[in-house]
Amino acid sequence: MAEQGSKAFYLTTPIYYVNDAPHIGHAYTTTAGDVLTRWRRQRGEDVWFLTGVDEHGTKVQRAADEGGVTPQQWVDRLVADEWLPVLKTVDAANDDFIRTTDPRHAAAVQKFWEVVRDNGYVYAAPYAGPYCVGCEEFKLAGDLVAGSGEFEGQQLCPVHGRPVEQVEEDNWFFKLSAFADQLIAYYEANPETIQPVSAYNEVMSFLRQGLVDISMSRSSVSWGIPLPWDEKQVVYVWFDALLNYATAVGYGADPSSDLGQRFARTWPADVHLVGKDILRFHAVYWPAMLMAAGIDVPRKVFAHGWLLVGGEKMSKTKLTGIAPSAIIDHFGSDAFRYYFLRAIQFGQDGSFSWEDMSARYTAELANGLGNLASRATAMVNKYCEGLLPAAGELTSAEIGLRDQLAAVTTQADDAMVALDFSTGIVAVKTYIDAVNLYVTEQAPWVLAKDEANNERLHTVLNTICEALRGISVLYFPLMPKAMVSLWSQLGADVAIGPIAEQLISDVASWGQLPAGTVVTKGESLFPRLDDAA
Repeated sequence: MAEQGSKAFYLTTPIYYVNDAPHIGHAYTTTAGDVLTRWRRQRGEDVWFLTGVDEHGTKVQRAADEGGVTPQQWVDRLVADEWLPVLKTVDAANDDFIRTTDPRHAAAVQKFWEVVRDNGYVYAAPYAGPYCVGCEEFKLAGDLVAGSGEFEGQQLCPVHGRPVEQVEEDNWFFKLSAFADQLIAYYEANPETIQPVSAYNEVMSFLRQGLVDISMSRSSVSWGIPLPWDEKQVVYVWFDALLNYATAVGYGADPSSDLGQRFARTWPADVHLVGKDILRFHAVYWPAMLMAAGIDVPRKVFAHGWLLVGGEKMSKTKLTGIAPSAIIDHFGSDAFRYYFLRAIQFGQDGSFSWEDMSARYTAELANGLGNLASRATAMVNKYCEGLLPAAGELTSAEIGLRDQLAAVTTQADDAMVALDFSTGIVAVKTYIDAVNLYVTEQAPWVLAKDEANNERLHTVLNTICEALRGISVLYFPLMPKAMVSLWSQLGADVAIGPIAEQLISDVASWGQLPAGTVVTKGESLFPRLDDAA
């Protein structure tokens, strides 16, 4: 267990932009963060998991204007009706939800930028250049691509495929250029700080081209946090939003206060999960801002790939966005969580296919784990009156499953901690396949035909249930609802305790389910589904 007062494991998702409803790309990132933090909790660690929403900037202001409401009314409705509900939809167990309109955030943002200004890294200057409202980003000329068709002769944002706007403003600038060498030196000494390797290489290439100072305020936008020394301007939305990671855990609070103590316990962040399209903000601008304020930089930025539909990035702009509920209403939240972390190598792009998800659900969940659990509980009830029998002498078959569980636990732990979710999940799946093969080879339904085989029958049934005990703990961070059900069907909630309190380090300890434990055959963990989409 983590020692009192020790550093908490602090993970963040991006704070999502609220100009529209969330799609499965947002849910994918939140799910990854939730699975990792649940896993870390089951390692006995103190954990803090933050997600939230970014509510300022031009895009929100324009969306509100088009909707005939104030920006605050617009974001309040979206947060209440769309963004908070999706956390329940995907079964996220986040510790906090930050909004950039929260007073705690706004006050701390102003304090932060006063510190950076006092340190000499902010100055006034005019800005003229391209701006993508979709990205809420000041673009460099090299960032843009030439338009064609209806956009012939125009410069486009490569992410949104739409023309950028030319902006001219008198703004305040952040001396980003002052931190190029410092960032290069830091990342060369700590290459694991940016992952995967492709993301590290991209950032280092960008840094070695040299950095230019960037506007940290907007004078033509009213929807944002006012600069404390110039109330005619608001903090540029990214330089407001990035600060959420620090403000949410108490940056700027009295060190002796509860919030101040939380900041000391959680900062720096251990993992920022981001989509690869916002890598530059998190691995260049954000650490430079922190360096300018004299604050420790995050320990890791992990840039995952895009979810693709028809070969295109998931996007509301391009109408490829799919609501998480459209999938979860059919397959359930556990299968959603399983599929996206199992089928896609985290850090790479991955294509969503309803057909592939349906096939994996049937083969790996319904016919694999679900069928194993159903057979095990049914046989204990049929042959042992619902009471877990005691095991007799173990043969090489049982010893093999016992030893494999220990090996799989280590493999899964190493992979999950490294954010290699697919490898960790497959390690457990391989064990499930081995247990299913054991059931086939031992044929307990044949053993049950002759009372002379009772000791052997009991050993086999005990072994299957013990294996399921280990599987349920290893898969709990991934599929909490189904594994709570399996844990209860095994009688482990009564015999051992709540599944959420079980430690990964104890999984391989064989024989935890005591003989006589009441085993019940509950509803199917993964029921057969109508294939209609």
